[in-house]
Amino acid sequence: MPLITLTSDYGLVDHRVAAIKGKILSMNEDAKINDISHEITAYHLTETAYVVRNAYSHFPAGTIHIISVDSFYSKDRKLIIYKANGHYFIAADNGLLSLIFFDQKPEAIYEITLNNRFDDIVKFTSTDIFAPAAVHLLNGGLPEVIGRKLKNPLQLTFPRAVYNESQKIIIGEIMYIDNFGNVISNISRQFFEKINAVHENYIVKFRNLSLNNIYDSYTSFIPDWNNEVQYHGKSISLFNDADLLEISIYKGNKNSGAKTLLGINLGEHVYIEFI
Repeated sequence: MPLITLTSDYGLVDHRVAAIKGKILSMNEDAKINDISHEITAYHLTETAYVVRNAYSHFPAGTIHIISVDSFYSKDRKLIIYKANGHYFIAADNGLLSLIFFDQKPEAIYEITLNNRFDDIVKFTSTDIFAPAAVHLLNGGLPEVIGRKLKNPLQLTFPRAVYNESQKIIIGEIMYIDNFGNVISNISRQFFEKINAVHENYIVKFRNLSLNNIYDSYTSFIPDWNNEVQYHGKSISLFNDADLLEISIYKGNKNSGAKTLLGINLGEHVYIEFI
């Protein structure tokens, strides 16, 4: 049987996540439910896209992903099912899914018609619409039964890194900060390698700081593991497991990571200058 994942900006203090799970289980007590994250910054679509994009593909094909971010109910806003890469995604029509799949077309998109125009029924989108829709799919139901084809969902533009050829510099921006305070940019390994192929050297620049190397992992810069402790707190740039340029403090955390110690925030520019 397929499973259902949950992603939200609800946190874990309130009742909301438990209510969603309870609703799913009340409709199918054998349902398997996995959390992706409930610590998304409130209404933050780019952050949500980064988290879901880098998690969903590790789940089996056919998995149903409920994404409850910026999903408050309004009878004037569509709620959608997005089928892509063999998975189903249930979310509000707020542009989020176009950010997750900025580089590929969905197999199909449906506007959910189940319970979606009844103010007296819908009090909480995730329990009253998303959960029943997910269980319908979990039970093998067709999306056409609870929705209708949608041709023009809301589209948002994913921030892309650019290359200024005259200045020989890649310009990117910080799009995500993780639990360790690492700051992740929108500069991909593929984009960097394409441009770096015709240059000999480069410098990673941000604020008034610079780094001379981009590593392949958090530990590949350590030459001697017998003295690993001396590298604690070192600033490094690397391509992370999403193949995006990341600036990190080795063995840093929320209080001693790149965001805090280097003062880098979301939306700030990061540069790779070729010399």
